[in-house]
Amino acid sequence: MFKKSIAAFVLLILIAGAGLWMNRHELLSARAAQWTPPVAAAPAASAQGRTPCADNTPLRRAWFGDLHVHTAYSFDARGRDMLATVDDAYRYARGQEIGLGPFDENRVGQRRIRLQRPLDFAAVTDHAEWMGEISVCTDPRFKGYRSESCRAFRGEIETPDSIVSRLFGKAPMLNIIGFGERKEQVCGADAGMCREGLKSAWQETQRSAEQHYDRTQGCRFTTFNAYEYSNSSARSKVHRNVIFRNEQVPELPVSSLEESDPLGLWDTLDALCNQAAGDCEALSIPHNSNVSNGRSFAIAWGAEPAQEQRRQALLRARFEPLVEMMQVKGESECKPGMWQVFGEDELCDFEKMRGLGDMAPQDCEDGIGAGAIMGLGCQSRLDFVRYALIEGMAEEQRIGINPYRFGFVGSTDTHNASPGDVDEDAFDGCCANRDTTVQERLGGSDDATRRGFAGRSNAARNPGGLMGIWAQENSRDALFDAMQRREVFATSGPRLQPRFFVGENLPQDMCNGEFAAKGYTHGVPMGGVIERRLSGSPVFAAAVAADPEGGLLQRLQIIKVWHDQAGRFHQAVHDVAGDAHNGAAADLATCAVSGPGSTQLCVTWKDPDFAPDQAAAYYTRALENPSCRWSWRQCLSLPVAERPAACSDPDTPRIIQERVWSSPVWYAPG
Repeated sequence: MFKKSIAAFVLLILIAGAGLWMNRHELLSARAAQWTPPVAAAPAASAQGRTPCADNTPLRRAWFGDLHVHTAYSFDARGRDMLATVDDAYRYARGQEIGLGPFDENRVGQRRIRLQRPLDFAAVTDHAEWMGEISVCTDPRFKGYRSESCRAFRGEIETPDSIVSRLFGKAPMLNIIGFGERKEQVCGADAGMCREGLKSAWQETQRSAEQHYDRTQGCRFTTFNAYEYSNSSARSKVHRNVIFRNEQVPELPVSSLEESDPLGLWDTLDALCNQAAGDCEALSIPHNSNVSNGRSFAIAWGAEPAQEQRRQALLRARFEPLVEMMQVKGESECKPGMWQVFGEDELCDFEKMRGLGDMAPQDCEDGIGAGAIMGLGCQSRLDFVRYALIEGMAEEQRIGINPYRFGFVGSTDTHNASPGDVDEDAFDGCCANRDTTVQERLGGSDDATRRGFAGRSNAARNPGGLMGIWAQENSRDALFDAMQRREVFATSGPRLQPRFFVGENLPQDMCNGEFAAKGYTHGVPMGGVIERRLSGSPVFAAAVAADPEGGLLQRLQIIKVWHDQAGRFHQAVHDVAGDAHNGAAADLATCAVSGPGSTQLCVTWKDPDFAPDQAAAYYTRALENPSCRWSWRQCLSLPVAERPAACSDPDTPRIIQERVWSSPVWYAPG
C-alpha cells in the first residue's frame, strides 16, 4: 500500500508541475474524448402511452423508492466480483429474492436476500465510465473479450506487466483502463468496440427497465432509465445520477470521459435530449457533496460575462431540481462550526463520513480543496446542502437566478444491486466482496484494514436512505413531474411521511382535518416558492406520520436559513412539536427501545423573527426516538473477544435517531 501511495504521489507531483491536479480516475482515462461517430440524440418520437392508474389520489400520496443503484455493469462493483444484473436489481426492488456474493461458478450469489417491503419505484444508475470496457470483457461476442487485458480482468491470467500495474498494483479494473486513452486491445484502434459495448449495456439496461415497468392499471412498480455521471475531479466527488422521464433517451449515456465537467454534461444532455425533437427529458441529481472539498456547489461561472453567468446558473437550476441528502457514504445536511455560519444545531453530527471535533479537516473557508475521497483536503460549508441553499439565495441576489433551489431526496448507492436495503437491523452490506461478513462490514480487526472511503472504516458507512415522492399516481410522468416541482423528501431509511405547506392564508386549524386539501388551496407545498413580499410571517403547517413498521416519533422541527448583507450564513432550528426530552432510550445491551413517542405530529407555526425584506428558505426535519445503529447491532452479534476495533471506537456511534427531511419552501420577496 505504501509503495502504491508513493508512486501515485510522485505522479501527482509531476502533473502538478504542469499546472494540473489529476487523480487516478483522470490519469487512466481519456479526458473529454468524444465518441466517433458522435452520439445520436434521442429519437424524434413521442413517449409510449400507458393505461391510467387505478390508484389515483388528487391530493397526492407518498411513494417510496431508490434512484441510486449499481449492478455488475459498474466498474467498482464488477471489479470487486459483484455479478448481480440490472434485472436482479429490479426483481429485488419488487420483493423477489436475489443472491449476494460470494458468487459461484454459475454466477449465483450464495447469500440470499429479499426486500420485505417492496419499493414503489427504482432506477439502476450504473457508472457510465468504462461500462463499455466491462461489456466487451464480459461478452464473448466482442473480439476484445479474448484479449490479454480482458482475461486478466476476469482473473484467468495474472495481470500483464505494465507501467500501470507497477504503479498501482493488480486491481482488476486497471487491466482494461487505458493510460491517457482507451486501451486499444480492449476497445480497438478507434475505440469502436467499447462504443458498441457501451451501447449494448445501455440497451440492456433499458430493456430491463421496460420489462419491469408496470404499464397496467395496477401501477405496482415504476422504473426509470438512468445512469451515473461520475466526475471525481481532484479526488473529490462531483457525481450525479441522470434520470430520464421515459423510454426516449440518447443513443449513449454521457460520462465524465466525454464531458469532464458538469456544465458540459448539462449542455450535452440539453442538445441530445431536452431540446431534441422528441419526448426525451432528463434531470440530474448530485450526491455525496459531503466529500467534494467544496466543489459540488462552488459557483463555477463567477468570472464569465454577466449573460453567460446567468445562462449557466439557469441551466443548472433547470437540470438539478433535486439533491441527494442521504446515502451509504454519509449524510450531507449540515455540520457544526463551519466558516461564517451562525446559529447552533446539535443534530448536525448525524452519519458524517469525515471527522468531527478533533478529527475535523481544515475548513476551506471561501476556497475549494482536493482529496476528500481519500479523507484528505479541506472541508467547505458548501459540502453541505443546508449551506448550499443559502449560497443559492445569495447568488439570486447577485445575478437574479437561484441555481440551488433543490428538493431533498435519499437513496442507497448500493453496489449490491439491492435497492431499498436500508434496515438497520438487517444490513447486508453495500459493496460487493468488500463487506460480505460482519467482520468486514465493521472494518476488520486492525488499523491497516480499517481505512476505506474518505479515510474511514467500513463501519462509518450506513445502510442508506430512501426517496419519498408526493404524487397522484405511481407512473413515470406523475413521479417525474413531482421531482421537477420538488415535492419530494429524504429519509434515513424508515418510511416516514412528512407534509409541509406555507401560505399567508393557511387556516390555523389545519391539523383538525383536511390537512392536504387546505394546504394546496391556501398555500404552497414543499418545493414551492413564495415570490411576493409579505407584511408578516406566513403560516407554516408541518406534519409527519411515523413508519408503521418503524420507531415512534420524538419531535418535529422547522429549520430556517438565510444570509445577511455582510454575506454571513445563518441557521435557526425550531422545535415545533413533540418533546426532545421525552425520556425515550435504547438499551445498549439488547437494543430494546423504551419510552413515549408519537405516531403522528402536526402543528401550525409562525416565524417570530420573520423579516419581510429578507429572503429565506424553510424545511422540516422529524426525528424518531433513539435506536441502535446497525454497526452496534452487528457488534452485539459477535462474541466480545471477536469484535473488531470499530465496536469500541468512540467515532462510531452506537445510538442514532432516524429522521426525515422535507424539501424546502422558499420566501423570495425580491
